[in-house]
Amino acid sequence: MGKMRAIQIAGPKKALELVEKTIPSPRNGTVRVKVQACGICHSDSFTQEGAFPGMQYPRIPGHEIAGVIDALGNDAGNWKVGQRVGIGWHGGHCRVCESCRRGDFITCSQLQIPGISYDGGYADYVIVPIEALAHIPEALSAVEAAPLMCAGITTFNALRNSGAIAGNTVAVLGIGGLGHLAIQYAAKMGFRTVAIARGRDKQPLSQKLGAHHYIDSEKQQVSEELKKLGGARVILSTVTNSAALNAVIEGLSIDGKLLIVGVAGDPVSASPLGLIGGRRCIAGWPCGTSIDSEDAMSFSVLTGIRSMNQIFPLEKVVEGYELMMSGKARFRVVLKTGL
Repeated sequence: MGKMRAIQIAGPKKALELVEKTIPSPRNGTVRVKVQACGICHSDSFTQEGAFPGMQYPRIPGHEIAGVIDALGNDAGNWKVGQRVGIGWHGGHCRVCESCRRGDFITCSQLQIPGISYDGGYADYVIVPIEALAHIPEALSAVEAAPLMCAGITTFNALRNSGAIAGNTVAVLGIGGLGHLAIQYAAKMGFRTVAIARGRDKQPLSQKLGAHHYIDSEKQQVSEELKKLGGARVILSTVTNSAALNAVIEGLSIDGKLLIVGVAGDPVSASPLGLIGGRRCIAGWPCGTSIDSEDAMSFSVLTGIRSMNQIFPLEKVVEGYELMMSGKARFRVVLKTGL
């Protein structure tokens, strides 16, 4: 085989480095994908930090992958060379644990994650199990599709499984890489959508994304403002600050749910009496499988939802990675391979 470019990490807390590697061949039950775009996600820091037990290095990060199948392994099912595919956080499952036996593949005890369990999409080519592949609609470019494979599916799937119905008040905490997509999905799903963020300067953007109301968490008491709207049936938290989560819980309506998709470092604090008296709950949502990714992309095409992206060539991965991790990106960062 020939050679390909790849961005690898030699070990925990090591730097991203551009290397040349042999193009891999697909194994049984896998395909090779020529990567056209790969999103940089905050969760890629798990690879750089060595946060997952048992990780093997060197490792190529990346789990927001969009490209074209260019080679098939044996037992590749109905997949064909030339098909456009995306791969997200769900990169394969074991098929034998209790969750898999119940068809709940995203909670597989041996869940495979591109860029963590095996080499991911910061490269010209990637080998992927067939169960991780999602068809990309023709209406989406590779750059448009890549962020939907994690940020998109996570917010879309969380909202459609939240229990909220059309007309309910749904608040989105944070207008960042996840939040700017969540607001669009919530509005297009027919929810009375409330955007919550710091500073009045984000209000025009929230309205452009489809929010019906805006709460400035720097100047307003978020819970009190939500109560004025009758309380939120769902608050979708996309932030990484537990203090911000704690400030919104009392704004839930009766039977309200705080649904967390952003990974905060500190524990969430809530009054047991408030939870019991209002039948409120706090829950998390873990993304979805490849068919959920197809649903998220199809819904995005149907309703005109798109991620707002900043694009970097593969060679400038360090600049793109640092921008995403700094929290200053607006709103997703995508590597474009140029192939």
